[in-house]
Amino acid sequence: MTELSVCRISVSDFTASATPRPSGADDSGRRWWVLATVVAAQFMFGVDAFIVNVAIPTIAVELHTSAAQIESVVAIYLIAYGTLVVTGGRLGDIFGTRSTFLAGVAGFTLTSLWCGVAQSGPELILARAAQGATAALMVPQVLATLHVLFPDEARGRAFAIYGVVLGLAGAAGFLLGGVLVTLNPGGLGWRSVFFVNVPCGLAIMITAWRLMPLAPRRVGTRLDLAGALLLFIGLLCIIGPLLFGRELNWSVAVWGAMAAGVVVLVGFMSFERTVARRGGMPLVDLALFSDRAFVRGLGAVFFFFFANLSFYFVMTLFMQEVLHYGALFSGLVVVPLALAFVIASRHSAVRARHRGTLVLIEGCGLQIVGLAALALAIVWLRESSPWVLMLLLVVFGYGQGLVMAPLSSVVLSTVHSASAGAGSGLYGTTTQIANAAGVAAVGAVFFSLRDTTSDHIALLAAFAIFAASILLCAGFLMWMRRAAS
Repeated sequence: MTELSVCRISVSDFTASATPRPSGADDSGRRWWVLATVVAAQFMFGVDAFIVNVAIPTIAVELHTSAAQIESVVAIYLIAYGTLVVTGGRLGDIFGTRSTFLAGVAGFTLTSLWCGVAQSGPELILARAAQGATAALMVPQVLATLHVLFPDEARGRAFAIYGVVLGLAGAAGFLLGGVLVTLNPGGLGWRSVFFVNVPCGLAIMITAWRLMPLAPRRVGTRLDLAGALLLFIGLLCIIGPLLFGRELNWSVAVWGAMAAGVVVLVGFMSFERTVARRGGMPLVDLALFSDRAFVRGLGAVFFFFFANLSFYFVMTLFMQEVLHYGALFSGLVVVPLALAFVIASRHSAVRARHRGTLVLIEGCGLQIVGLAALALAIVWLRESSPWVLMLLLVVFGYGQGLVMAPLSSVVLSTVHSASAGAGSGLYGTTTQIANAAGVAAVGAVFFSLRDTTSDHIALLAAFAIFAASILLCAGFLMWMRRAAS
């Protein structure tokens, strides 16, 4: 659905299954309480992506934000998280998972509070960037903790719990966002979707401080802060103009900024080679790009996630602004999709072990069927029945679950075990970049066509982009499959 599966693998860069058990960890049951605590933090992170999506139309009205600013509220969070998640994991290696986790939860809680008190679109964008950065401290420590606490036969059960909670975060986010915006507790309106993280964050911090054991630190881990900064600037220069280009009439300055972003990213690649030559730990291991199968897999990952969060972004806007569904009703319409996603994730994990990439390709096909059916419903039923939308969204969600759950293991299966951590980090970063790029690019097309034609044509154009992106994902998966046979 969103970046939910990203966290499943990105922390492989920061820990190994052979890591010794931390002091204070035993089999008496305490580690299950620790599991509940760190998974609660992951759940809060997952809910946040969807709860904000439901509140976007209300935020736009109350803060008088432009379309570009609304897109930026979503995209900047992903860019900040994606460029810093590897760094956050390495900080856990240097300072310990417990200390870094506590710092991350504290930062996420404070920045959520900042988001809730923001008085303008630009301020909310800054707060969301800070929230994404602190999430990059918090999230990598979750799986790092699970890896060291469950090296035994209980490992499968622990990760099964983690996976179910991760999947349910989407449904909870849609539902909770709709409830909070509709009920307007304390007259807070959309601000409550951020304030809800404050008591949750404080409870997680207190529990983690009391229960979470100290874990061994990894000697020799180094940061690549300069690389992370270069990547962030480069992505901002490319994605930022996509967000604001329409409002600036696609002036020369807009294209100049995008060109500058390309130059910065080229410089980033050169800088990473220099860091590696000097014996450092680059943010991105460029040697991975010599693995053709892995590169093809990253292509599939990019195009899958390009059509991921952007789909929920435009569907939420369409349901609330065009179909006039309230925030709560919009959330309820999407909840069955989220549940279908969870069910499909469980099914695909088993099927993928026997059929490999075929399951993912079938999932891509099912998503396209769902999109085509939604498009027909929108064209033929101008006032689309919520029950029809709900049913068709379930088809799309089930197809999405078939792809997302096994995607990481399929793509990373070609990477040598010695490079598994670096490959996982690059996978995680790619997903966030793709999500942000999708919101920016699809949003630019959607809002432009909405201004010049109609809402329905704008949505159909967005669906066409989603279908093309999913087809490209399937194409890269078939390319991988042919290379492996």
